[in-house]
Amino acid sequence: MEDLYEKLRKYCDSDYYPFHMPGHKRRLGMGMGDPLGFDITEIEGFDNLHHPEGILLEAQRRAARLYGAEETHFLVNGSTAGILCAIGACVPSGRILMARNSHRAAYHALSLNRLEAVWLYPGKFVPEGEAEAWEELNGPILAADAEAALEACPDVRAVFITSPTYNGVCSDVAAIARAAHRRGLPLIVDGAHGAHFGMHPLFPENAVRQGADLVIHSLHKTLPAPTQTALLHVQGDRVDRRRLRRLLAVYQTSSPSYVLMAGIDRCVGLLEREKDRLFGELAGHLDWFRRETGNLELLRLPKSDDPSKILISAERAGLTGLEIQKFLREEARLELEMAAGSYALALTSVGDDREGFVRLATALGQLEERLKREKREGRSRKQQSGKFAGYFKNQTAMSISRAEESPQQQVLLEESLGLISGEYIFRYPPGVPLAVPGERIGSQLLEQILRERDLGYDIQGPEDPGMRRLWTVKEERRLL
Repeated sequence: MEDLYEKLRKYCDSDYYPFHMPGHKRRLGMGMGDPLGFDITEIEGFDNLHHPEGILLEAQRRAARLYGAEETHFLVNGSTAGILCAIGACVPSGRILMARNSHRAAYHALSLNRLEAVWLYPGKFVPEGEAEAWEELNGPILAADAEAALEACPDVRAVFITSPTYNGVCSDVAAIARAAHRRGLPLIVDGAHGAHFGMHPLFPENAVRQGADLVIHSLHKTLPAPTQTALLHVQGDRVDRRRLRRLLAVYQTSSPSYVLMAGIDRCVGLLEREKDRLFGELAGHLDWFRRETGNLELLRLPKSDDPSKILISAERAGLTGLEIQKFLREEARLELEMAAGSYALALTSVGDDREGFVRLATALGQLEERLKREKREGRSRKQQSGKFAGYFKNQTAMSISRAEESPQQQVLLEESLGLISGEYIFRYPPGVPLAVPGERIGSQLLEQILRERDLGYDIQGPEDPGMRRLWTVKEERRLL
């Protein structure tokens, strides 16, 4: 059996094109040659990330200037570490107002700090230039909903939202920040998928400059930086910065990789020098691609707030996202970021070249022609039942930490209706839970989970990798 290195080498030597993260696309390199040549420890002259006084302190200050932050911390444990630190620093106990479409790391922070969440549910998503909502994607967190929740729950200690989402949907960060600040509360924004925001007029402004107190950016997702690299930005006096620094030492390795830190610094330096050229080229590629694919009929390319996210919907043609992904992989050797329901997602960045966009536009044209031919020959596909619903407003029976610590029993997934989940159930990617420990399994939720599992989508969380059984909280009586 070949080892991981050999498998990676063969894949990277192939002609598969990456429409997925990391944002360097294995093309726009760091100019570091063999990474092992840069793999050192905290020797004289190279500072210490957990007590920066020299070169690392200045590197973090450069990153802060680039994003307009008062203070920025390098993250080598990904945005996950930043989310855990941010929530722990702002809400060491009590309640937090949190968007229900948050990444799994935010839920882990609830568990670790034994917090209670007040949920904010996303609104409808209406693609740019369209009149009707697209039900398969979550829309933004509405500022009016945040205002109402803050009014109804005056004891929450912070607000946490995700903007942009995995699919590029943005909330009104500035308005939500104002609502939080009027009550003296910090706003934490998981902007992991928006590290490129504010770099070019094509993209929205970044959350730091919109007034958020803590912002987490995954450089590796959309920029030329290695996987695992991220930034945590701090603004204002609503955050306990001493506590934040203590938690950074807790949630980050005590041996941070100089290869990763150099990757962050090289990315920041590249953007300082060449962001106008790099993003100008990307804007040109995206404009060409949209014009080239403008006549598609059975396939549809809805636009979110982030033009670099290419959503490919086959709802009109009766295809699932997995079928789109499979066609592009097998017929065009294009690897997408993800597939869900009746759509798939191609992630683009400054690491892409025109060849990639040409190959994607050509492949979509070929798929369109195949679908039209099937239709002419009377072989039209039946509408698939794999459309993804949004997030259900599950009944919360107990906190996440209490559910995790309660006696549990494992049952067949089909028999879990009405029971309290003892495990997370989430789609991956992007890692947003459909159900969390402490929530009851309702009929609509169960139906959706079973459908997605049976269609072959990647449902994670439960201990059983086949998603046949689920750990649930033991109760004296069952509520249906």
